[in-house]
Amino acid sequence: MQSPTFLSQNHIFSKYTPQLSLILITMIWGGTFITVQYALNFSSPMFFVGCRFLAATIIVGLLSWSDLKGITRQDLYAGSLIGLTIAIGYGTQTIGLKSISSSESAFLTALYVPLVPILLLLVFRKIPHLMTWIGVSFAFIGLVFLTGNGFRQISLNFGQSITILGSIAIAMEIILISYFASKVNLRRVTVIQLAVASLLAFASMPLVGEYHLPQFSWVLIAVAIGLGLASAVIQLTMNWAQRSVAPSQAAIIYAVEPIWAAIFGRIAGERLPILALIGGLFVVLGVIVSELKPKFLNKISSKKELN
Repeated sequence: MQSPTFLSQNHIFSKYTPQLSLILITMIWGGTFITVQYALNFSSPMFFVGCRFLAATIIVGLLSWSDLKGITRQDLYAGSLIGLTIAIGYGTQTIGLKSISSSESAFLTALYVPLVPILLLLVFRKIPHLMTWIGVSFAFIGLVFLTGNGFRQISLNFGQSITILGSIAIAMEIILISYFASKVNLRRVTVIQLAVASLLAFASMPLVGEYHLPQFSWVLIAVAIGLGLASAVIQLTMNWAQRSVAPSQAAIIYAVEPIWAAIFGRIAGERLPILALIGGLFVVLGVIVSELKPKFLNKISSKKELN
């Protein structure tokens, strides 16, 4: 017979499996950043984004072949909306990296952390829990320390402006995934959103001045397939885990991604300043705080709902 302690630990682990899964994909996410910068030596931004998500579409499509027969209008609608935000988010971030530093990009992209609860409030009239706001504050302060950037360094040049646009798109992606997660078939929607993101990336090439295809490169193909696999895992996990993780909390967890990026950078030989280490601590603290729901705060929020 299993001991009560083991059963209790097992219950806690199963309860937080979605959150732990999201933390795991932030590690994969953090490792892709340096790979994308390398891939841009062989490809233009939108063509690479299209190839990346085409590879992801094929991978998830092969794994979900039996599920694709029953595609509904709701699946198409949800997948198309999420795919649009993915194309805008990844596309603008990749274009921005051509003219701004990686630290600037990381800071501006991280704006999605406070944007998610703000957009939930403005667009969906949903008020996030007080502890979520506190967690968002800790996480964003940590990201400022991690990236070494701040609002004073924003001059709204082209690279910065288009990256900010991408952070808004990523915030909407997180919100839409949570909104549709319990209403659609996850595998079908994942295939659709990846396919839409790929098609939109290819279609937008002339709009951003990409009139010619890059030269054939086996390195480019290998990187696209590798990042396609990473994107497949990331999107499948996001769609599954956000069935039970609120979008604001998910955004805070995704803020762990720059920590992994910094760790991989350290392994590659980069030095981490003290402020970056403090920033990482703040992000982790933000994730922990956002999961805390003190009873007295729950009573206060329930009284407000009654009134």
